[in-house]
Amino acid sequence: MTISTTNIPAWPLTDEQRQIIELCREFAAKEIRPRGREVDEADTVTPVDIFAKAAEVGITDFMIAEEFGGGGFTDVFTQCLVQEELCWGDPGIGNLMCSNGFFSDPIMVLGTDEQKKRWLTPLTGPKSPMTALATTEPESGSDAASISTTATRVEGGYRISGQKAWISNAGAAEFYVVFAKTDPTKRSAGVSAFLLKNGTEGMTFGEPMKKMGQRAIVCREIFFDDVFVPEEDRLGEEGQGFYGLMGTFDISRVVLGAAAVGAARAAYEYALDYARTRKQFGVPIIEHQAVAFRLAEMATRIEAARLLVLHAAKVIDSGAPARGLAAMAKLTASETAMFVTHGAVQTLGGWGYSREFPVEQWMRDAKLEEIEEGTSDIMKLVISRNL
Repeated sequence: MTISTTNIPAWPLTDEQRQIIELCREFAAKEIRPRGREVDEADTVTPVDIFAKAAEVGITDFMIAEEFGGGGFTDVFTQCLVQEELCWGDPGIGNLMCSNGFFSDPIMVLGTDEQKKRWLTPLTGPKSPMTALATTEPESGSDAASISTTATRVEGGYRISGQKAWISNAGAAEFYVVFAKTDPTKRSAGVSAFLLKNGTEGMTFGEPMKKMGQRAIVCREIFFDDVFVPEEDRLGEEGQGFYGLMGTFDISRVVLGAAAVGAARAAYEYALDYARTRKQFGVPIIEHQAVAFRLAEMATRIEAARLLVLHAAKVIDSGAPARGLAAMAKLTASETAMFVTHGAVQTLGGWGYSREFPVEQWMRDAKLEEIEEGTSDIMKLVISRNL
């Protein structure tokens, strides 16, 4: 059974959508998939050369509005189709290719026209820098309202002090959106957002963090020691940061759901090919009922997860509330990715457990999708509050 992003009868694609999907499919096959194992083994080395190649062909800025020089695919639906293709190549590298989208979302929600032009335009073109979104702290993960990093008002701006942890692209990124408390006595209403550049005095980074999977995205701690940020680099009004972050989460959770679908599809296809050629007891293992049934459930879950992800994307694009639906999409897709990659390892047996085959890596990579942008438990809480 072929599972394809370009064959979705419920949502016919435009020629432009087909072109960007085909571009990303080819890039994933030729540039991403062949480098997956190498990047995983390197562990804490950002594959900047692959990012640069993606920038040259328009993949790193496809999601940025045309008025700022981007590809103009600002709809979440197209972003999901692209993310799936890239993460089919390799989940970590695929997510890295689209990381500028996560940075640009809060700017589009909260930024002024001048801020959008100043911070988004440099991300377009063949020399795009990397970016980062700094929310998580050592004592604050999914509960973003409990962050303790502070932004104290001073003449002409703010002084930021505190610490962030598990920040993707930290150190390698040139631009940052940083969330801090302008009113520490409040929870969500006290969170504000700020724009910073790498090299700002008082902003330093920890060593690369050792990770289980998705090692193409190097994470570090960020330390803010009385870092000055001009008032013009605050995003939105004081206290609007959490609102901007939640809007960003609704989008990013759905897009990460698409990433999980891509990882699941890669593992399913690999296991299916293996099952057709590997023989046990004189016949291809796909003829054994247990293997065939496992593959059938893998395919079914992938199709269900994709449809839920794309439905959530369409709802967001319509402007309708989608917080609970976005959480459903991420929960379903991420747990599908874990189920399918586990099934792929089981199908390959001992070889699946070996690093000679990619499915063990994809299983490690898939685990992050159940954690980032809110764990599965948090997703269930969000869903329950939006029933």
